[in-house]
Amino acid sequence: MWIDVVFSGGGIKGLAFAGALDRLEKSGYRFKRAAGTSAGSIVAALLMAGYTASEMKKLIDEMDTRKLLDAPAYIRFPFYKWLRVYFKMGLYRGDSLEDWLEEALSRKGISVFSDLPQGSLKIIVSDVSKGRLTVIPDDLPDYGINPGSFSIARAVRMSAGLPFFFEPISLFDGNGERSLIVDGGILSNFPIWIFDREDGLPTRPFLGLQTTDGETENRPKIQNAVELFRGIFTAMHEAHDERTIEKLKDSNVIVIPVKSVTTKDFQISSDEKNKLYQIGAKETERFLQKWSY
Repeated sequence: MWIDVVFSGGGIKGLAFAGALDRLEKSGYRFKRAAGTSAGSIVAALLMAGYTASEMKKLIDEMDTRKLLDAPAYIRFPFYKWLRVYFKMGLYRGDSLEDWLEEALSRKGISVFSDLPQGSLKIIVSDVSKGRLTVIPDDLPDYGINPGSFSIARAVRMSAGLPFFFEPISLFDGNGERSLIVDGGILSNFPIWIFDREDGLPTRPFLGLQTTDGETENRPKIQNAVELFRGIFTAMHEAHDERTIEKLKDSNVIVIPVKSVTTKDFQISSDEKNKLYQIGAKETERFLQKWSY
């Protein structure tokens, strides 16, 4: 059966999505369209490029996640670290992440959006200059860019651009006005609304895959400025999606709780990668036993 699928953000926890896809494939599901934010955009892009779950697992097993952090040599000095954050607005360039994905997509003969069926892949990013949520490739004409010729790896790099961790990417509109593009999760960390139609009827069955830290119900009280900032950030990337998630969480959302790693934990062992894969597979198996579409 053909379905559409949407992946949430979640940083390195997104490795669990490969395990989820493995169970979906073995249950006979195939994927017509995919969308994602941040780490979810990586999986969505690989999926639409033709990667199977087992091929994704092989990519993950071979990937040295630490090499995705391409900071200059002097970044080990705290003073330069904070100077870089101030002037470059990010500790890491993000080039290695983009290069890795570009090479992975090229193995399937995929580079730009015109290499895929029209409308099959949608990537969520945040335009912090204009204060808007942007869907790539749909909204690229607003920036004077031909959607079909835009690099998929670049779109994913934008969507995964966690603020202050990776440098923002610049886009220029037809008037030459610069926009800074960062992680799509700032405005929509789980874009399960992306395939909605005006008549309210989905084109085909769809599923959302969402990683969580399993602590949503027990968040600490905000008692200082650091916790206030964290709370504001959390509210920003959850508020846009919350109503839709609430309506669908018992029917169309596979929730994958991950407590063993954090979003920015790029130093992850092979055993931890495999554990994430198994968690994704287990939760999906449990969901499919009761799913009626």
